[in-house]
Amino acid sequence: MRRFLLLYATQQGQAKAIAEEICEKADAHGFSADLHCISELDKYDLRTEAAPLVVVVSTTGNGDPPDTARKFVKAIQDKTLPGDLLAHLRVHATPSCVLTACLGSLGLGDSEYTYFCNGGKIIDKRLQELGAQHFYDTGHADDCVGLELVVEPWINGLWAALEKHFASRRGNEMNSAVAMASNPSRRTEPVTPEVSHIDSQVGLLRLDDSGRRDSEVSEQNVVNRGPSSVWIADFESSLTQSAPPLSQASLNIPASPPEYLQVDLQEALGQEESHAPVTSVDPVFHVPVSKAVQLTTNDAVKTTLLIELDISKTDFSYQPGDAFSVICPNSDSEVERLLQRLQLADRREHRVFLKIKADTKKKGAALPQHVPEGRSLQFLFTWCLEIRAVPKKAFLRALAEHSSDGAERRRLQELCSRQGTADYNRLIRDARACLLDLLLAFPSCQPPLSLLLEHLPKLQPRPYSCASSSLFHPGKLHFIFNIVEFSSHTTAEVLRRGVCTGWLATLVEPILQPNALADGEKAPAPKIYIAPRTANSFHLPGEPSAPVIMVGPGTGIAPFIGFLQHREKLQEHHPAGHFGATWLFFGCRHKDRDYLFRDELRHFLKCGILTHLKVSCSREAPAGEEEEAPAKYVQDSIQRHGQQVARALLQERGYVYVCGKRNTGVTSARKNCFGQKGQSCWALFVYTLASLFTLFVEDSVSGDAKNMAKDVNDTLVDIISKEVGGGKLEAMKMLATLKEEKRYLQDIW
Repeated sequence: MRRFLLLYATQQGQAKAIAEEICEKADAHGFSADLHCISELDKYDLRTEAAPLVVVVSTTGNGDPPDTARKFVKAIQDKTLPGDLLAHLRVHATPSCVLTACLGSLGLGDSEYTYFCNGGKIIDKRLQELGAQHFYDTGHADDCVGLELVVEPWINGLWAALEKHFASRRGNEMNSAVAMASNPSRRTEPVTPEVSHIDSQVGLLRLDDSGRRDSEVSEQNVVNRGPSSVWIADFESSLTQSAPPLSQASLNIPASPPEYLQVDLQEALGQEESHAPVTSVDPVFHVPVSKAVQLTTNDAVKTTLLIELDISKTDFSYQPGDAFSVICPNSDSEVERLLQRLQLADRREHRVFLKIKADTKKKGAALPQHVPEGRSLQFLFTWCLEIRAVPKKAFLRALAEHSSDGAERRRLQELCSRQGTADYNRLIRDARACLLDLLLAFPSCQPPLSLLLEHLPKLQPRPYSCASSSLFHPGKLHFIFNIVEFSSHTTAEVLRRGVCTGWLATLVEPILQPNALADGEKAPAPKIYIAPRTANSFHLPGEPSAPVIMVGPGTGIAPFIGFLQHREKLQEHHPAGHFGATWLFFGCRHKDRDYLFRDELRHFLKCGILTHLKVSCSREAPAGEEEEAPAKYVQDSIQRHGQQVARALLQERGYVYVCGKRNTGVTSARKNCFGQKGQSCWALFVYTLASLFTLFVEDSVSGDAKNMAKDVNDTLVDIISKEVGGGKLEAMKMLATLKEEKRYLQDIW
């Protein structure tokens, strides 16, 4: 069996799932995939590896590789490694030595972020610097329009690339190392994956899977595939019902993932269970909430809360710009509804024990690390499993196998098929459908507990920016957040809250200001679990004389409050010191409803801590002493002060910080544009309408950062171009240099 090394670096499980799919399909194509998490450095050695390497890498944070790749990246970025290290290995090792000859990589990302697929690009670039050569072109999958649009054809093309590599290896095994070392022009060109697969005959296409045709659900072939059919599919289909042409299509559905877990439920027998969450994060601190304040008025579009934590009795330390994680549970009511639907409510206290099925066909099957042994079913669904996770197509495929009703099974198969991508994006991804939604919508679906434990990912801690300075608030930690609320169109439930923000809002309700308790009453301080996050560079400049430019609409202002508090204390301690100018570009909707930290900002402005305060109000004309420019959005305000900002950056070597929420405005339309083949023109029309509608309603929904990061970046390019008198390309190069020098920093979520 022809072996290749398959590594994945994942943050939330997406890259792992794709790597496992590759691993499952490899056997039938005549290959053996040696699958490992990239963090398992003791399981593989790239310095001596003699097989091709395939890497699947996701992106997290501000274009960073996942946490699981941290040690690997540190190892390969060792500056002491000689530049010809891998060329030397190539001469003396087999010519297919992974780091010296063969590399195929798939990066996952979201094009709405500045550093698209940067996690994969960092690793891919460094491996090539160490001598790696591509046997297959790198794929960059975009979560904005649907990862599967790149992932599926990339995987299909991988087998041909591996075939070509091993054929070349067999024909040249004895002399290729010498020949290629003496004549680099003879090196094999990488195979290019076929990702342009738009075709009107969707129902007639087949993917080669495991040496045979994909599982098929045969229906009447589609006759009419014109725009009217697309309109019906887009606007008349629902989660449980499809419309032509999908309802009449012959489907390409993935093979059902092999089940691999065996569950043993044992009675608790009077054993008491700890309620402390089980997490791989370390260290974890259990701290009380000392204060909670509502920062917005009751008629604001979004409700923003500030929470103060008492960390005085812990070793938790931070500096402005840092972030930390809140370890949160799932909603008690949702857990209860899920247990009831699964008919497991009467066994909620039973302890769960897992083992690998003896006859499983899953390669490299392992127990899920986020499911601790011997904990109750209730505990697992509350603290360990992300029950709100949007089900992946593989999960839908597995659920279809456990649906007794033929129509329901067919619909689940449609949603996980290639032809059903548009429906999947609109009705599952964009609607944020979760497992409970599907189980309520498809009553004949009765999945076993083992299947849920195989597919539900880890309940991730939620990150928040520190909104205070430990110099200004000793022993305290502040953070702010909007209570996330969204409509659920998949069930009768009208409104849902975010997992963490909803839990926090409920938790602090008894102590929330300004809703005072009756005289004499004092609610007990609730406690939460928090953990520090890895170090980042989103900090004040080491040289205080450097100008600081801060851009943060809505809750994006959080780290900058910490910056200004810190700067105030530094100036108190060093009154003779020279401190550079500080600019803050803040954005809100209404200055009388959601102008966060208004009094604090005016204090900083009055004291000279803040040199320039520019506030943009998207729903009204700015007015007042600090809002002299009638700018609607933060990027407009930056443009109006472009000459001063550009000079602060270029001539005074200033720093610019951007913090806020990524764009979500037209994501849905972009995804559905490319959801089905043969529909590109019509989809473009729908996309255009959706884009215009988004622009029309933007005033009523913007405030945090509706496409803010990209707009700010474009504005910086424009003002730098004007300042230096060069073109946009030159300005972009200068901005790239600022990023490399860590003088242009982003914290976008």
